[in-house]
Amino acid sequence: MSGYRYSEQHRPPEARQVTDVAIERFEDVFEVDPKLMTVHVAQQVFPNWDTLRIVASRHDHLDWMHRHWARKVVSGQRLLDEMDE
Repeated sequence: MSGYRYSEQHRPPEARQVTDVAIERFEDVFEVDPKLMTVHVAQQVFPNWDTLRIVASRHDHLDWMHRHWARKVVSGQRLLDEMDE
């Protein structure tokens, strides 16, 4: 069992700039660069474990949304392919 250390959980890993607008702090977790959002969106600080929890459950959430609200689910890749044609 690991202990909760505020300083470890509230200081995210160093960000790696992926594109002009995206950063990556955790492997395969891309975020809009917070520098671009400070004017219109108040930034919240929350623990690293919560970020990882949200990421781990995002597919479950999308599946639930699709089952309850979508009449049709269209793949993002299909849309990109159509745009390239």
